[in-house]
Amino acid sequence: MEILQNFPLWAAFIAIILAQLIKIPLAFFATKKIDLTLFTSTGGMPSSHSAAVTALSTAVAIEHGLDSSLFAVSAVLGIIVMFDATGVRRHAGYHATVLNQLVMDFNRLVEEVKTWPKKENEQKLKELLGHQPIEVFFGALLGIILSLSLYPLIG
Repeated sequence: MEILQNFPLWAAFIAIILAQLIKIPLAFFATKKIDLTLFTSTGGMPSSHSAAVTALSTAVAIEHGLDSSLFAVSAVLGIIVMFDATGVRRHAGYHATVLNQLVMDFNRLVEEVKTWPKKENEQKLKELLGHQPIEVFFGALLGIILSLSLYPLIG
């Protein structure tokens, strides 16, 4: 199967997995708690989105050259993804924080006005959606280094 020999695809997938795995020990050093749910979470250091798109672009550049249309497409896609991670998604996370606080304040007000049973399955919005620019930078750096390192092995 040809898809199993697609180096850019493998580089991108491996970059995602490695970036997500790196989040667990980094969080442990900061909090002294092991949180395996970070493997499937969004946001945090390093950005797996940035790692994936830069690994993809680097692998495409290695295989097809910097002057290829494929590299142009992957580079523009990567720029859009990284811009979105530091812009729209990060601000959506800020909005989620504010909305969660508003919901908590509203519920507290209702409890004070009358005894209102608190719902057991109350859902909060996910607040860690996007990335700080430094998280995107290190995700991008991880993706580039990963592709350059993997190419001699599996490229």
